[in-house]
Amino acid sequence: MNIDSKVLSIINNAENKLQDFYKELENTAFLNQKKVLEAFQNNNVALRHFSGTSGYGYDDIGRDTLCKVFADIFHSEAAIVSPLIASGTHALTLALFGILRPNDKMLAISGSPYDTLLSVINGKNIGSLKDFGVKYEEISLKNNNFDFEAIEKSIKCEIPKLIFIGRSRGYEWRDALSVEKIGKAIDFIKNIDKNIVVMVDNCYGEFMDILEPTDVNTDMMVGSLIKNPGGGLAPTGGYIAGKESVIEQVAFRLTSPSIGMEIGSYTGGYRQFYQGIFLAPHTTMNATKGSALFAQVFSDLGYEVCPEPTAKCNDTVRSIKFNTKDELISFIQSIQKASPIDSNVLPMPWAMPGYDDEVIMAAGTFVAGASIELSADSPIKEPYIAYVQGGLTYEHVKLAVIMCVQELLANK
Repeated sequence: MNIDSKVLSIINNAENKLQDFYKELENTAFLNQKKVLEAFQNNNVALRHFSGTSGYGYDDIGRDTLCKVFADIFHSEAAIVSPLIASGTHALTLALFGILRPNDKMLAISGSPYDTLLSVINGKNIGSLKDFGVKYEEISLKNNNFDFEAIEKSIKCEIPKLIFIGRSRGYEWRDALSVEKIGKAIDFIKNIDKNIVVMVDNCYGEFMDILEPTDVNTDMMVGSLIKNPGGGLAPTGGYIAGKESVIEQVAFRLTSPSIGMEIGSYTGGYRQFYQGIFLAPHTTMNATKGSALFAQVFSDLGYEVCPEPTAKCNDTVRSIKFNTKDELISFIQSIQKASPIDSNVLPMPWAMPGYDDEVIMAAGTFVAGASIELSADSPIKEPYIAYVQGGLTYEHVKLAVIMCVQELLANK
């Protein structure tokens, strides 16, 4: 790669502005690494826990101990961690169907959930919650905060069985929700009715703070192992962590009501899952540093970014608003060119299942679709916003920023 001296100057200037912010991220990673290390030590993790099993998977010590490690890290009573969970959407679906029954009400208080979850909730004749008679209502955020007046009114009109909070922002121009804000909302809800189950979609949010939603009394927290907590090594899977009584109900949905977490084998073994969660605080820090560099550089070039370069990040996603459709597509294609895998592939907009608009995605990743690795995507609609996330190493993200800027300047 030939690096233009003008571009290198732009990058170096941005890095100088970010040094104090980087130190904050390093401190967060250190405290989270301490928490993870202690969870491994408290559960006496050993080589025998890495071995796979077959068949029913009775007494799978690797699986069971991995669940205990996650529960300790997230300060929860119990956790399900399983390679049998195919995606974050699958994990969320298990959690919802584990708790909700016909005629129950689900209330989303952070606006509309992520696109792929909408069909799970309201799809027609596909086995959705709606098909099973679950009622649904949503309340939009108000200035990126919870609308407490509307929440109270909805609860008192009809008490929901489950309240859903999405920490990340999907394809919205706003910052993700902080653990502090989520905690205040949970306290508010529990003061009205302590029996309401509060569920948080924590995708992209793990290890961004020293606290997680489970530290502020959420009943259930859900995420994907090919995002932050997989550390870039987990090849698949998802997790659900929270109150033991709630997690038990989800386990009945994962396998069967008569068995729960007593079974579930995985012949491939569990080393990558253990090693992934061990590396996760550091990997998440690298991704966040890279995200801040994207924000600082493109802000310096005159583009709108969200969140601002040195604002506290509550997820690993950074949004960059481009002037034209062509500029957006070119940026996503530059991310692909900067990837270690399939760098020769040219992404194009396409009608992706689960999305209303055409979507363009760059994901030259070792684990297919892993968004803890450097990737970017965008629906093709105005305003033309790219959503960039991930990065296993800061150095790789820095090289990607350089390539994106060189491509951008060359096309002007």
